[in-house]
Amino acid sequence: MADKSLLVVAAHPDDEVLGCGATVRLLVDDGWQAHLVLMTHGIGGRHDSGEDTPEIIEAKTQLAGQTDAAAAELGFATVTRFDFPDNRMDTISRMDLSHSIRAVVEKERPYLVLTHHHGDYNWDHGQTFEAVMMACRRDPTEFSPHEIRTFEVPSSTERGAKLPDRVFCPTIYTDVAATIAVKKRALQCYAGEYRPYPHARSVEGLEYLARQRGIEAGLEYAEAFQLIRKIED
Repeated sequence: MADKSLLVVAAHPDDEVLGCGATVRLLVDDGWQAHLVLMTHGIGGRHDSGEDTPEIIEAKTQLAGQTDAAAAELGFATVTRFDFPDNRMDTISRMDLSHSIRAVVEKERPYLVLTHHHGDYNWDHGQTFEAVMMACRRDPTEFSPHEIRTFEVPSSTERGAKLPDRVFCPTIYTDVAATIAVKKRALQCYAGEYRPYPHARSVEGLEYLARQRGIEAGLEYAEAFQLIRKIED
């Protein structure tokens, strides 16, 4: 493929690992260039105030270092942070969100975009999906990615409402037997983010989900995606 570039747009640090980490590493190993956009800093939602207190500033710095370590494991060439308010993205206009993403799309010109499922439990995920769709709209006078897929995030996607228009329905399975171990290492870079089993966001949880998706596709391990749009050359 001539345009070996992909863009991951994630709402929070660690979503990129949980949702598509093994696939990113697989594509990077195949010669793709990967870029990461993080919409929020991932800290403020755990505090009553959205203000940058000294505690939050210190936590942001620590989490940014963990993100850089995880990004290195997965092979991201660039990491762009927008620092929108965590778990408060609904307070920002969708136009502002989409314009921020659009600037990266125009700069990196990705062939493939990976982002959140619209029906996730976490509302920042839904806001991110809508902003990505606006930023990647098809227009013959502008660049737009050829393919958009959504990924599942353990502890969010499975908690969403089990309604026909909200449930994650995989249509693409990536064989990640060669890179599932890298995904686990990348998750462990986020010392404060992963949880002990049986939490879905545990190392064991990632293992079991990858095996389940693998079983669905006749593979040992897989990551699953829902195809939103694909333009054939």
